[in-house]
Amino acid sequence: QTFEKLLIANRGEIACRVIKTCKKMGIKTVAIHSDVDANAVHVKMADEAVCVGPAPTSKSYLNMDAIMEVIKKTRAQAVSLNESICCSFISLLSLQASEGVTFIGPDTHAIQAMGDKIESKLLAKNAKVNTIPGFDGVVKDADEAVRIAREIGYPVMIKASAGGGGKGMRIAWDDEETREGFRFSSQEAASSFGDDRLLIEKFIDNPRHIEIQVLADKHGNALWLNERECSIQRRNQKVVEEAPSTFLDPETRRAMGEQAVALAKAVKYSSAGTVEFLVDSSKNFYFLEMNTRLQVEHPVTECITGLDLVQEMIRVAKGYPLRHKQADIPINGWAVECRVYAEDPYKSFGLPSIGKLSQYQEPLHVPSVRVDSGIQQGSDISIYYDPMISKLITYGSNRAEALKRMEEALDNYVIRGVAHNISLLREVIIHPRFVQGDISTKFLPEVYPDGFKGHKLTDLERRELLATAASLYVAEQLRSQRFLGTPRIPIAKSKQSSWELSVRLGDGIYPVAVSKDGSSFSVEVDGMKLNVTSEWNLASPLLSVTIDGTQRTIQRLSRNASGDTSIQFLGTVYKLQILTKVAAELSKYMPEKAAEDTSSILRSPMPGAVVAVSVKPGDMVSEGQEICVIEAMKMQNSMIAAKTGKV
Repeated sequence: QTFEKLLIANRGEIACRVIKTCKKMGIKTVAIHSDVDANAVHVKMADEAVCVGPAPTSKSYLNMDAIMEVIKKTRAQAVSLNESICCSFISLLSLQASEGVTFIGPDTHAIQAMGDKIESKLLAKNAKVNTIPGFDGVVKDADEAVRIAREIGYPVMIKASAGGGGKGMRIAWDDEETREGFRFSSQEAASSFGDDRLLIEKFIDNPRHIEIQVLADKHGNALWLNERECSIQRRNQKVVEEAPSTFLDPETRRAMGEQAVALAKAVKYSSAGTVEFLVDSSKNFYFLEMNTRLQVEHPVTECITGLDLVQEMIRVAKGYPLRHKQADIPINGWAVECRVYAEDPYKSFGLPSIGKLSQYQEPLHVPSVRVDSGIQQGSDISIYYDPMISKLITYGSNRAEALKRMEEALDNYVIRGVAHNISLLREVIIHPRFVQGDISTKFLPEVYPDGFKGHKLTDLERRELLATAASLYVAEQLRSQRFLGTPRIPIAKSKQSSWELSVRLGDGIYPVAVSKDGSSFSVEVDGMKLNVTSEWNLASPLLSVTIDGTQRTIQRLSRNASGDTSIQFLGTVYKLQILTKVAAELSKYMPEKAAEDTSSILRSPMPGAVVAVSVKPGDMVSEGQEICVIEAMKMQNSMIAAKTGKV
């Protein structure tokens, strides 16, 4: 026996994920949506859908009164909530009592206790869980923040008490950064969680971020479902996750699992939840926080344990005891998850990008690949919501196999219309340090101290790219000479079988000679011959090309009449210009377009809302001075002057 109808107060890939399990269990679903999400995938998947307000989350997905109305109107027996609503539990309590509606998730006491970082830390201490040294009270103002930070000793982490997802968090290394961190964190916390309380704790330098998945029922049973390694992060948000971790030995894993279960039992937790730990290089681990919801990275745990966590949550909510004992929980194989975001990875590892997905194709033809997404071709990525496109998960019998499949899946993923971070994800998973498992939360800034610049081509890879681009150009020339379905006979048969080309890549110009040999091309680059074969289906977004026996999947993103073309090769997009030898000779007479001087303009690097302007016309500003604050995708960003001058 289960619920007849479940309302999902969420959007995007997690709403779609819950609907899939409900369909499997025969439960009808109700989706809620904002007006801009009327054509969203979760709305189409659900049996019923109701609009709850305009685009901003506070007026739609977090609009408690509207959601209450929908619950009554649709007669839903159960509700699956997003984490931000969970904090508005007062109104939920009355609803639960009066309407007989069940929540898919823990009871409000556990949400309240664990959602408050200050209270959760005290509870963890009492449950004999290792905690980070810090100040356990609420910080009143910037002056008090500085005093506490000095007592604890720099560096310190300032974070929102009600926070999560990296929002309302700042690291401070001195008094000035503490004051600034206090201001921004409290503003972000107020706008994201409606609660501006902050706490301060010691910042553990160079840790790993490892979390334990727990599952508990209403009968006092609780299990730990192994760990997830989530150390690859930018701005305190996870980018790549895997299960299990390369770092933990069975003893540490058991110790962390047992502490996580002890904490769950201490708050009478009943549902799936995640206990997050920081682990230092000596395998000492410290409680960070408990997330009282289904985490974004839950699929990697499902892959290695074989459990459907959403189904387990629904069973627990209905009152059933857990079906498994701790000894039944296996670690089968290895799973890796990459978070694919609509972000430009070349700007501080990912600044949000918005737009319409003009072309979208998931790599589901690659074996052992799972894609959890809430979008489709034609969907809009807007400034109102998280810029996540999907979660790409690959599974293998061991880590090397899972990573190899991830590499293939990223190469076969077609996303057009918005900037995306596939180039960064692909570089991370093939990086020698990552492959060896030598990672920490500082991985990205350490490996790319000057920012991410894309894949650095070796000489062989550069020749492969030049040969592929030249072959594509010739295949196109040959295709444009064919007249299909016309009876006319060409006057002179074109017998051209070799082409002299000039290809520009970066700062270099390379002479390339191409000759046709059946369906393949023989290409000479740097005095070396390469053999390039493919089906040359130029209409397909994905091209499988074999270069001297090495198979590569490439994507040609754009081309124009003046020979400019963009090719995605090894995950990174390269801009090339391909001209015939004659055209290349003549091109040096073309005037160069001068770049505009942008130093006297402040241009936001991303779309968002202007939440504060610190200057007015006529003000003198110095280089590095704050001009305004832009809020994008729930994060606040300070915009500064590029030079000294007058506004």
